[in-house]
Amino acid sequence: MFEEIGTTAEGDLQINVGPQHPATHGVLHLVITLNGETIKKVEPHLGYIHRSIEKMCESLTYRQFSYVTSRMDYLSSHINNNACALVVEKGLQVEVPERAKVIRVLVDELTRIASHELWWGAMAMDLGAFTPFFHAFRERESINDIMEETCGARLTMNYIVPGGLMQDIHPNFQKRVKHFLQLYKSKVDEYNEMVTGNIIFQNRMKGVGILSKEDAISYGCTGPAARGSGVNCDVRKLYPYEVYDKIQFDEITETGCDSFARYMVRIREMNESVKIIEQLIDNIPEGDFQAKTKAVLKLPKGEFYQRVETARGELGVYIVSEGGTTPYRIKFRSPGFSNLSALDHMARGSKLGDLVAMMGTLDLVIPDIDR
Repeated sequence: MFEEIGTTAEGDLQINVGPQHPATHGVLHLVITLNGETIKKVEPHLGYIHRSIEKMCESLTYRQFSYVTSRMDYLSSHINNNACALVVEKGLQVEVPERAKVIRVLVDELTRIASHELWWGAMAMDLGAFTPFFHAFRERESINDIMEETCGARLTMNYIVPGGLMQDIHPNFQKRVKHFLQLYKSKVDEYNEMVTGNIIFQNRMKGVGILSKEDAISYGCTGPAARGSGVNCDVRKLYPYEVYDKIQFDEITETGCDSFARYMVRIREMNESVKIIEQLIDNIPEGDFQAKTKAVLKLPKGEFYQRVETARGELGVYIVSEGGTTPYRIKFRSPGFSNLSALDHMARGSKLGDLVAMMGTLDLVIPDIDR
């Protein structure tokens, strides 16, 4: 997995980690300078899965471009699509029906739980515990079954569209979501028993990958990576969208500034998402699931921006419109890119064996970085 590529200063060694390394969870390539087992520098080399998504979006209509974003952070597809729909609706000044808003939040929060479930199983596996991966997928598959019945897809969803939803929810939706909530609550104690409270796991995580609050802000970190350092940055609280301003939930922050703090943020966030779903699942308004919009959408000339809170942090969508049917310019501010920039700072002076724990708690999805 580690390939020697040359030496630098006397006594130093440069090695490659990736782009085909299981702990990078994708084609991330790190060039690491070592002195013995101590990390002196981590240099990410990106672009292995770059598909020019932003340029592609400029040739797609305002109804089409959101589908491409499902292939960026593919574990937050619904939330990515939601950001795209919101920015188009902002430009068109379209009022989305309440029913669509509530359903959007429900699928967004189910997506957040599903993403954190995969992260939790992979995080434990990266540190040598294989069993939690199967436990995590037990709950995650229950969510994927709901998504498949609702919109026909299990990973790259295309359900949220400008004006509302592609179609109404399945008649079984509420029943199956409630069943998932019961399943999750009955199993969540296993997470603490197997991983969170495990002394070996804690020793691998506590005091590892220190990122102070000031440094998290300086590097532009968002999401759990920043909230583990005590940064208040939850877009759902700071810049509420959909119905988040009408829901009772807490912004989860930890002040440990280490890998274990970032781990705990995600564990507690899953419980908050369950709380949000419980408040909405029996209160889905009746009415339309889609606002009346024209078949061909044209945004007025100008600049439009929308941010949302994905499972990994703040996703921003910036559109420059010339008044046509396609964006003149489009730019995505993805959370993974900024979060990865802090890895070198976190890793310097640490041991090579701790690098996996640091990368795991950043929860990197490489297509989200490369775009």
